[in-house]
Amino acid sequence: MNLLIKLWRSSIGKKWLVALTGLALLGFVVAHLLGNLQMFSGAEKINAYAEFLKANEKPLWLARIGLLICFVTHILATLSLVRMNRAARPDAYALKRSVQAKISTRTMALSGLTVLSFVAFHLAHYTLRITDARFKVEAEGGLLTSAHDVYHMVIMGFQNPLISSFYILSVGLLSLHLSHGISSVFQTLGLETKKSAIWMPKAATLIALLLFTGYASIPAAVLSGLLK
Repeated sequence: MNLLIKLWRSSIGKKWLVALTGLALLGFVVAHLLGNLQMFSGAEKINAYAEFLKANEKPLWLARIGLLICFVTHILATLSLVRMNRAARPDAYALKRSVQAKISTRTMALSGLTVLSFVAFHLAHYTLRITDARFKVEAEGGLLTSAHDVYHMVIMGFQNPLISSFYILSVGLLSLHLSHGISSVFQTLGLETKKSAIWMPKAATLIALLLFTGYASIPAAVLSGLLK
């Protein structure tokens, strides 16, 4: 507990917390995408995956609680660092900052807030299923063939152009956030070298682009009729 308090009170400690929680969240983003891409394997595959998760609900909820702690810590530590940096930044230093750096900072804040609102809606939409009356089994007045009929639920959800657009926008901003965050982790954890400083930003951009393509491909496939 004392170690956590010391970490929180120092800027270096907060940067480590941001980096470590960011890595944990990145791992979830990758794992979640791999699960979602089973949509392209058909209803039986993705529904069996959903049933497997439901059968392991206790460890799943432990993982969710851990991710929630990481998510909240990541946000609070980042906001605290922003306040500390602004308080310590002299006016003369601020004038020397490039326009590009300012845009990057604003993009990180915007992407973070948008992703936060997206996560809240996404949980209400597909996890809690409280935003669409169709996301119930047929016996309860819905259109799902079973409680694990994720395939048709996802298709019905993404047939709404507004929801699909918000989803694609959110994963786009998340990818921008990751393209900056992944390379920053190396620097924060002291892993950056002269060579990695050259290739790491490019690798981070590539990873972010692949994640965006993977996530956006599902609503795009639904809207285009590829998944139906």
